[in-house]
Amino acid sequence: MSENEKPKAVVVGGSIAGVACAHSLITAGWEVVVLEKSSITPTTGSPTGAGLGLDPLAQRLVQSWLGRPDLLHNSTLPLTVDLNQATDSEKKVSWTLARDENLKFRAALWADLHALLYHLLPSNIFFWGHLFLSFCTSHDKKSVKIKAKVLQTDEIIEIVGNLLIAADGCLSSIRQNFLPDFKLRYSGYCAWRGVLDFSGKENSETVTGIRRAYPELGKCLYFDLGSCTHGVLYELQNRRLNWIWYVNQAEPELQRNSVTMKVSSEMVHKMHQEAEKVWVPELVEVMKETKDPFLNFIYDSDPLEQIFWDNVVLVGDAAHPTTPHGLRSTNMSILDAAVLGKCLTKWGAENLQSALREYQSIRLPVVSKQVLHARRMGRIKQGLFLPDREPFDPKTATSEDCQDLQQQNMPFFNDVPMILM
Repeated sequence: MSENEKPKAVVVGGSIAGVACAHSLITAGWEVVVLEKSSITPTTGSPTGAGLGLDPLAQRLVQSWLGRPDLLHNSTLPLTVDLNQATDSEKKVSWTLARDENLKFRAALWADLHALLYHLLPSNIFFWGHLFLSFCTSHDKKSVKIKAKVLQTDEIIEIVGNLLIAADGCLSSIRQNFLPDFKLRYSGYCAWRGVLDFSGKENSETVTGIRRAYPELGKCLYFDLGSCTHGVLYELQNRRLNWIWYVNQAEPELQRNSVTMKVSSEMVHKMHQEAEKVWVPELVEVMKETKDPFLNFIYDSDPLEQIFWDNVVLVGDAAHPTTPHGLRSTNMSILDAAVLGKCLTKWGAENLQSALREYQSIRLPVVSKQVLHARRMGRIKQGLFLPDREPFDPKTATSEDCQDLQQQNMPFFNDVPMILM
């Protein structure tokens, strides 16, 4: 690589982790190419997906990449209250278990956040409809050659870079090269998810009913806890409500490359019937009016011992598959990208191993504890067994038990890595 030549990174995966890495590395002076197997770009795709909560640090990092704080602010809503409440499924009444009014998160639709980050990048760095096949590292560890297939034509292309970034999700095929025996751990439950778009229906019985039952929508992250189950509800920008319902069940047989299951109308109808037995009627109506709810099976993994090998590095869910209970997945991905960029700036491309080693030393201890804490939170809220406590029952829980439900207990909750100071 000549003095004036920019180092080059190849990012596999065009999700939020991938586009965040593109921003961070371009800021660090790198040339970036992003390979994504999906051929649906944010300009051609429909705004689907689910909601997410951005913590204050992730908000700051996204705003720094966007260059205009108002862009993020205008496409999100505040989540300032973390409210855990119990629901009596027979009497259909709720009461507060734990409340924190200092959350400082913002609620976003996944597709909105992704589009914001994507549209402020050069479009020519993205290779849509390109399936990653393999890579090989040069003997001197200075370069890595990536092979990918153009899905439309079956043509095989090769790209050479200095760094390969695996942002290819919890089922990462790049990680599999280094950890062939790696397996995800099934949590013991799945999640029904949906986003209700109530545009033009603001005064409908369903919307007035849900606002009556959940009066702090628009600023509150609601957690409803029933017997061995829990749900999540919050409002998104542009008249949308995001809901999740976690259901304990045995591990299903899924296709190897997915943790989401296509659902039939019969499955959706059965879910509605079950919801009527558990939740307040206002929430059930929201579920019934939601088009195309989907089913996620919840997996994570025990923390990895390393997240880089030579000039290949893992970020996002490829580095730390996690359950969603600590609102960590997107926040961890954004922070991974930012820290990686800062480490590359600090050490320079000529000291790539030192940069990746520092990235690993900063992120691995943090994400390891956060993944395990999110796992524990999920098991508590689902009333599942833990070796050090009785299964959680919202009807008999003490105030001390209920403190364990709060987001603020997440390890490193307000931590900002020194390298980002």
